[in-house]
Amino acid sequence: MTSRSPSSSLSRIRIGSAPDSWGVWFPDDPRQVPWRRFLDEVADSGYEWIELGPYGYLPSDPTMLAEETARRGLKVSAGTVFTGLHHGEAVWDETWAHVSDIAALTQAMGARHLVVIPSFWRDDKTGEVLEPDTLTVGQWRNLTSLTERLGREVRERYGLTIVVHPHADTHIDSEENVTRFLDGTDADLVSLCLDTGHYAYCGGDSVKLIETYGERIGYLHLKQVDPGVLADVRAKGTPFGPAVAQGVMCEPPRGVPELGPVLDAAQRLGVELFAIVEQDMYPCEPDAPLGIARRTRAFLRSCGV
Repeated sequence: MTSRSPSSSLSRIRIGSAPDSWGVWFPDDPRQVPWRRFLDEVADSGYEWIELGPYGYLPSDPTMLAEETARRGLKVSAGTVFTGLHHGEAVWDETWAHVSDIAALTQAMGARHLVVIPSFWRDDKTGEVLEPDTLTVGQWRNLTSLTERLGREVRERYGLTIVVHPHADTHIDSEENVTRFLDGTDADLVSLCLDTGHYAYCGGDSVKLIETYGERIGYLHLKQVDPGVLADVRAKGTPFGPAVAQGVMCEPPRGVPELGPVLDAAQRLGVELFAIVEQDMYPCEPDAPLGIARRTRAFLRSCGV
């Protein structure tokens, strides 16, 4: 990918990173780096913004977390929640209990976004199939209507905007399903967190999506996939978790999509956007993320951000 000169800086794009890029998928796991090490290393890598990651990994006490981030020069861009809203009203109370705790911490940290990830139809750690990989008409109706309700409630109670994250091994994944979801939801209530790696993993074109549904793009995750590994994953039907362990998500600029055109398309939207680096690496050697994060930050600077 061709680097651009500093004069062509993408001034509307705010770059950050996340616990995901340090191999963190769970609140507590012996194979993950301690949270203080993550904070030290993400700051050392040159990032100013971070996401909260899985709730409970970073301190959930806002005073403690504010002190720990501030002394490292870090700020929070978003929290993350997992939902299974296609199951309908029966899961609403449980979903809201989960969302409200995370939304409160996100709000307390001064962030404005809540990343919403649909539940997996197969387990991301074991690959066990949990439910069908396609939704019925009724389940689509549940998904769209309750996501709108979630967007309204989160905005009214916490002042946050939800950004729904298309994700491999969920029901919002391919271009067809992402388009169906966007067309079925109110743009005033539901925006999208476009993850360039997941969208490529599922066959989508991030630049095309930005150019077609630009008004719905509220947040970005920057990620690349290794085309060779992805071809093997697709041929074998490998679940997402084992695919990550196989190295399907790779260090930029070694994979696809090219991030320069994605960032250019995002800049042309004329709005401020967070672009958070997320290189799925669970599990990984504890000494691996820092070097990758430093190189990725340098690469993104060469792209103008």
